[in-house]
Amino acid sequence: MKQLIQMKNSLEKIALGGGCHWCTEAVFQSLIGAEKVEQGYVASHADNSSFSEAVIVHFHPTVIRLNQLIEIHLYTHKSKSMHSMRNKYRSAVYTYSEAQNTEAIKILEKLQPEFNNQLITQVFPFKIFKASREELQNYYLKDPQKPFCKTFIAPKLKILLKQFSGNIKPAYKI
Repeated sequence: MKQLIQMKNSLEKIALGGGCHWCTEAVFQSLIGAEKVEQGYVASHADNSSFSEAVIVHFHPTVIRLNQLIEIHLYTHKSKSMHSMRNKYRSAVYTYSEAQNTEAIKILEKLQPEFNNQLITQVFPFKIFKASREELQNYYLKDPQKPFCKTFIAPKLKILLKQFSGNIKPAYKI
């Protein structure tokens, strides 16, 4: 019991946005070390103060590191392309401290050579979160057979299985 309490107390969090929050939620719910994923909308400061679809991932840094979360994020959304929906789907890492901000920037710089095109994902300070309506939360888990899930979420989970199988919870290894 004491170990469980210590693990709960050792949770960190990071907010990630890039694509549909239903997809992003399913990706991070499937990861070993992700204790909780909150789906909704995140806003930052100044030019990025409007809400954009995102998730907050509460994770055990001793089980899955921040660099792994960010790398998975980059591979499971369009982290290299600008498109007309970028305001709604801002490609971002939202940080909770100056130290986390600095670390996230270094991680993106280190991962850039793995990608043929320039990453557009930016790092912003987290400011505010607005949760999705209850009926939209746990979207994939409620019914993975929905057409949206099969068309958009399942391919992202396949990327996870192919590239990050060691990080996937057994229930997601289909």
